[in-house]
Amino acid sequence: MMRRNVLFIMCDQLRFDYLSCAGHRTLDTPNIDRLASRGVRFTNAYVQSTVCGPSRMSAYTGRYVRSHGSTQNGVPLRVGEPTLGDHLREVGVRCALIGKTHMAADDEGMERLGIDRSSIIGVHIAECGFEPFERDDGLHPSTAYDPDPAYDAYLREHGFDADNPWEHWANSGEGRNGENFNGWLLVHADKAARIPEEHSETPYMTRRAMRFIEEAEAAGQSWCAHLSYIKPHWPYIVPAPYHAMFGKQDVQPAVRSEAERLSPNPVYGAFQEERYSRNFSRDEVRETVIPCYMGLIKQIDDQLGHLFAFMEERGLFENTMIVFTSDHGDYLGDHWLGEKYMFHDVSVKVPMIVYDPSKEADASRGTTSDALVEMIDLAPTFLDHFGGKAKPHILEGRSLLSLLRAQSSGAWRRYAISEYDFSADMARLKLNLPVGDCKLYMITDGHFKLIHGEATPPMLFDVTNDPRELNDRGRDPASAETVAHLRRALFHWLATPRNRITVEDSWLTADDDKMRHFDPLVGPGVLIGYWDEAELAGQHEARRKWLEETELPVNQQP
Repeated sequence: MMRRNVLFIMCDQLRFDYLSCAGHRTLDTPNIDRLASRGVRFTNAYVQSTVCGPSRMSAYTGRYVRSHGSTQNGVPLRVGEPTLGDHLREVGVRCALIGKTHMAADDEGMERLGIDRSSIIGVHIAECGFEPFERDDGLHPSTAYDPDPAYDAYLREHGFDADNPWEHWANSGEGRNGENFNGWLLVHADKAARIPEEHSETPYMTRRAMRFIEEAEAAGQSWCAHLSYIKPHWPYIVPAPYHAMFGKQDVQPAVRSEAERLSPNPVYGAFQEERYSRNFSRDEVRETVIPCYMGLIKQIDDQLGHLFAFMEERGLFENTMIVFTSDHGDYLGDHWLGEKYMFHDVSVKVPMIVYDPSKEADASRGTTSDALVEMIDLAPTFLDHFGGKAKPHILEGRSLLSLLRAQSSGAWRRYAISEYDFSADMARLKLNLPVGDCKLYMITDGHFKLIHGEATPPMLFDVTNDPRELNDRGRDPASAETVAHLRRALFHWLATPRNRITVEDSWLTADDDKMRHFDPLVGPGVLIGYWDEAELAGQHEARRKWLEETELPVNQQP
């Protein structure tokens, strides 16, 4: 059988609607579009959290945030939490990271268990189960996520030396006279990055992905390559010529209304007051930053063109599943917000394109699907693609293969769910809430979307009749039943977590047939609840008859 592979591409902070195949009117992404023409583009793909770390931990574990426990950036994924790398190694697949994870290692847990972080096991635990072929989380090199990035060494080797070359060269702007402009400041987003384009992060990481693929192919290995770009995430700065490809004429009008600022839901109002929201509410900021954001996306698309050509030359489209997605979106001033944290579609919905190389998927090529899918569906999809045994007691998502191969019948999923813990945000202080009351949950059935918080009023959007989500009906008495219905569904989900990950359901159901005929607890030294010898003798007789009827071999008899 032909070896199978997976190329798992994730952008950071890429909105679902900033692709030409998704309808953007001026941003042309032909390489991503061609991938969509060969696969399925899911139009209702939701992440499990609207912030990098928790969203990615859900992608890498196939589990909801409430299950894996990494609720905020910097909160470690606990030791022992099964990951995609763990599952794929079991079926002989080399699972490697090229780029970002935003993973914070559970150093305390490893120390408690006596696990050396530099050991093979320690590396897997510290890197979300991946082999860290090339980790690059960006930000400052002193961060806990990525204390010694190879990209910094690469820049120094090519003459771009500084205490922090990532910031000084790749993520700072250059003026006409060689000035160094701080790339963190939004006002400089219209300037070219100081680094030549070929040495910037996106081309560098693309080349590293090609190198990994070459190495794995030469070794005859099945592989899963997680190519995780850190763009178009801020700092909003892009090298020439991409910095000048788009202008304010390409900036689409903000999706917002004055009514959204009049007596908003308290938590929504608190996020509207954040500095990034106030700035992105200004037209001047949007007209400066969004062209840069578009340039970063255009650069990614061009690099994917090189990567896909590389794969075509080697015949890898014949046996490689390709996924293109993002960890969350970016408000960019919509709804009077910046960043991502709330649950409007521009934040919680992401692009998701899946190319399945199998002949069974031919019927669905070039189609779109409006099924409710979640980021946690990718891990079971990859396991299914490699022929691994399903693990529904661990993986809370569902394999997408039935949708990709037009084999699904009936309802796919009734609800999609996302979570955000805002206890680390200024909003907690503004609302004077204890940490335990800062959890927000979003649930949608594709028609309505509810945002529930224990300490705040509900938010409700009719996404069918109000797709721009401008009218919050959460406090409207006429919507009370809809709110109650979605709350009941949410509470049912909260009450049924899959926390028993050490044994499969079959461990519990294996004795079902015996229990229907006799008490399987009857055995040496185990006589629970019997009244007298006659009752016990009846059970022994029932056991004897069942064995005769089933005709089990002696070595299989209970």
